[in-house]
Amino acid sequence: MRAAVLTGPGAVEVTRDWPEPECGPDDVVIAVRAVGVCGSDLAVVDGKRAVPHLPWALGHEAIGDIVRVGDNVAPDRLGERVAVEPNFPCLSCPACDAGRTAVCPKRRILGINEPGALRERVSVPARFAWTAPAGLGDEDLVCVEPLAVALAAVARAGLTAGERCLVVGAGAQGLLVCLAAQAHGAVPFVVDPHEGRLATAAGLGAAAMPDGMDFPVVFETSGVPVALETAIERCGPDGRIVLIGQSAVPARLSTFAVVQRRLTLLGCLIYDHPADFAAAVDRAAELRPGRILRGRYPLARAHEAFAQARELPGKTWITFEHLEEHPR
Repeated sequence: MRAAVLTGPGAVEVTRDWPEPECGPDDVVIAVRAVGVCGSDLAVVDGKRAVPHLPWALGHEAIGDIVRVGDNVAPDRLGERVAVEPNFPCLSCPACDAGRTAVCPKRRILGINEPGALRERVSVPARFAWTAPAGLGDEDLVCVEPLAVALAAVARAGLTAGERCLVVGAGAQGLLVCLAAQAHGAVPFVVDPHEGRLATAAGLGAAAMPDGMDFPVVFETSGVPVALETAIERCGPDGRIVLIGQSAVPARLSTFAVVQRRLTLLGCLIYDHPADFAAAVDRAAELRPGRILRGRYPLARAHEAFAQARELPGKTWITFEHLEEHPR
């Protein structure tokens, strides 16, 4: 079957001989409709995040239709349209028992330590295939996974109605944080050097960061080390800095500023199963996260999707249906 695979740093190819997935007794096989592209995928493509071997199937933000079920899965799930929760915690370690599945040391991750979902069919544990609400379009469904990240971060920050917040980085994750913040009744502002991203954020109701204003809550979503300096600079006394973006490159941090203003730094790693993902599925119709989608590519042009995802404002996605020659 066809799959988009990494063959070396920066080298993405479409193969036609990727092996068919096996279906274990507790699994379902999904015919993939579309896969979103995110920063973790780009880190893999760039060689900044190591994978077990090459070639390597990419992607994790998948949606599709169940075409096969394991022996322990209800047969009436056949034909369901689903969103994949691509992080599979073990559900038996102390972290999982405490409900902190995001930090499960045995967590399996599609596209990172397990072959990814950017292929015609993929097998996943049935409990991590979430049935799409009736009437929810593929555009919103493909954004459910990063929406779960945004909603979990906003909840972890303790953001309240009427509270101002600054989102550093108006990429796809930053845009979804803006939507999640608005859903909490908060007022999001954004900062980003990319004019197209700022315009996209403005279209979603977020204002550009004004000069001289500080914020009780700052979300750093870009993962660019220098962005932490902006976050600290603009966070007000007793404020919370919520770190979503990741980088292995050390960032400069002034402990004087953190201590003098009594700032709190919170690391937010994905979401906890199952409640956080369930919340994203339930709220997708209300929040319409598909509004952030911009670049749309067929599988045959996956290499272009990854190459251009950094420059295009909004979110890029790859579909398995026949599309027009140019992205939209």
